[in-house]
Amino acid sequence: MWDYIKLAVLGLVAVLAAIAANYAHDLAYQVNALTAMLAAAIAFWWALRTAGDYRPQPQNEYNDGVVRAGVIATALWGVVGFLVGVIIALQLAFPSLNFEWAQGYLNFGRLRPLHTSAVIFAFGGNALIMTAFYVVQRTTAARLWGGNLGWFVFWGYNLFIVLAATSYVLGGSQSKEYAEPEWHIDLWLTVVWVAFLLTFLGTLWKRKEPHIYVANWFYLSFIITIAMLHVVNNLAIPVSIFGSKSVHLMSGVQDAMTQWWYGHNAVGFFLTAGFLGMMYYFVPKQAERPVYSYKLSIIHFWALIFLYIWAGPHHLHYTALPDWASTLGMVMSIILWMPSWGGMINGLMTLSGAWDKLRTDPVIRMMVVSIGFYGMSTFEGPMMSIKSVNSLSHYTDWTIGHVHSGALGWNGMITFGALYFLVPRLWGRERLYSLTLVSWHFWLATIGIVLYAASMWVTGIMEGLMWREVDANGFLVNAFADTVSAKFPMYVVRALGGVMFLTGGIIMVYNLWATVARQPARSALTAAIPAE
Repeated sequence: MWDYIKLAVLGLVAVLAAIAANYAHDLAYQVNALTAMLAAAIAFWWALRTAGDYRPQPQNEYNDGVVRAGVIATALWGVVGFLVGVIIALQLAFPSLNFEWAQGYLNFGRLRPLHTSAVIFAFGGNALIMTAFYVVQRTTAARLWGGNLGWFVFWGYNLFIVLAATSYVLGGSQSKEYAEPEWHIDLWLTVVWVAFLLTFLGTLWKRKEPHIYVANWFYLSFIITIAMLHVVNNLAIPVSIFGSKSVHLMSGVQDAMTQWWYGHNAVGFFLTAGFLGMMYYFVPKQAERPVYSYKLSIIHFWALIFLYIWAGPHHLHYTALPDWASTLGMVMSIILWMPSWGGMINGLMTLSGAWDKLRTDPVIRMMVVSIGFYGMSTFEGPMMSIKSVNSLSHYTDWTIGHVHSGALGWNGMITFGALYFLVPRLWGRERLYSLTLVSWHFWLATIGIVLYAASMWVTGIMEGLMWREVDANGFLVNAFADTVSAKFPMYVVRALGGVMFLTGGIIMVYNLWATVARQPARSALTAAIPAE
């Protein structure tokens, strides 16, 4: 019965998507509709092919198939995102690379949101979903709840990535930072995210372990909060059911406040809380040491959750936002420094008694450097939220340097460490193909991040100082074009750092592939065994 319902739903979706493509008002919507039609048709064919095949779910084994798929998607999307980042960095340094024949499709304005979505949502999002599914099963000794719901989350989320990417290139964007997808893509992501929440909660509910490990608290807070942020920030009324464009329910300063409540908490919960869940599981596992202080991890969790949600207004200093609101955001950001460093200290001190591993294990080295970048970014962020500092840094490349030291150093490096940890275990291999290649990846990525961040700090502070320089009569000394010209050397260094980071990512993909393809297999642990 369920097979017939599934076939009917998929068939209906394919037909409705075809109708939508036929009546589409704009190219981005039409391509999205055709993509949805194709996806529904493939799913219909697969469901028809497997209809009637009863395959009992072995409840005493982990569902690692979806985790393996997530590992592959994370690695591949990462390289794609890094590549687009290098292209747009080169376009900024050498504007002639915005080729005339590519205008309207592959110029900087179209590729920039493609890059941010690829690295945050495609690379980071797949990493979070994949590790959440792995960690929640291992720490609860329970198979993923919902049967094939985990597979729906994986394929549905990656369909969202494809829809968003094609939409950006073709001009479909609602022009909200980190929330560019149009209304129809937002609706689909909401459905997928609810399925993600149900899968995670259901697995926790049927756990065999009485205790809920702290990593799961971080993952759960990330899933729930991102759902709330996504829904509220994207409240809109479509202009037409057959077009991309929509009208936001909020406007003016209310829209700006809602956007940066969303934007900063996308950083706070998507790029911080979720990845802290990774840290609290994979660092102790790789170091083979218990978490330094479980009590500190709980304090870290609750302090972070309660404080982060208030920090968004610091993005709107010296704007139409009421001064008390931006001051509140600044104060909360400064206070946030303490729990953030509590988490950094807890992660680093987990290596107590295992510091010697830094000499021999490049994977743990990568994880430790990621925690270091987390600490640095969570000091720099509160500092930049102070109004007097923000008056110099805002709208400059200093902000870009800050974002990338956190994104590449913290999110990128901890994800690389998790991938290196997972692949041998998920595919039943004795070890990684080459620790030497991991070391090459580590040094290329680390030096690349330092070049990128340092060049942006230098050019950002220079930019801010040039913008505020006045002569004896109070007139500005420098035109905007003067600052653009002065930044050229640093932009070349930034692009070089990006090339090094991308090269490290390509080396990682080869190493992970060779681990599976060229290493002898051994039996992988799939039995759901309680940890205690």
